[in-house]
Amino acid sequence: MPGAKLDPIDRMILAELQADGRMTNVELAKRVGISAPPCLRRVRTLEESGLIRGYHADVDPRSLGFEVQVFAMVGLHSQAEVDLSAFEARCRDWPLVRECHMLNGEIDFILKCVAPDLSTFQSFLTEQLTAAENVASVKTSLVIRCAKDEPGVPFDVLEKRLTAEA
Repeated sequence: MPGAKLDPIDRMILAELQADGRMTNVELAKRVGISAPPCLRRVRTLEESGLIRGYHADVDPRSLGFEVQVFAMVGLHSQAEVDLSAFEARCRDWPLVRECHMLNGEIDFILKCVAPDLSTFQSFLTEQLTAAENVASVKTSLVIRCAKDEPGVPFDVLEKRLTAEA
């Protein structure tokens, strides 16, 4: 299990940074109970290993005029690796697509999209997404409201699991 390779201090660092990525190294060190220099070394090691992928602001799309959020379920004609990779690359180029996940089952991909209004999304849907090479079907669902949007992983679940395995 990947989480087991980290010691408790590393996991505390990750949990604290996940909750507040803007805190200073001094504050982080205080929260996890070590001094600042080794804390900074640990953070840099976690960044270099890819466990910390980056830092960002959690921006409210609606406050910036992106009133529409849609999940699009996409089916492809071909699931050959070259075709899957080509679709993923195309998704990375579409600004309205904020997340792209390949799934197993009836649909091949689910896309999380945002748009300033319904007509902008409809134009994207008809002119780009459904017109894209290898796209067989697209079903969309408009988000009415979000009940939970929690980034990251539940560290309390990880800690319970590690304690049970010990």
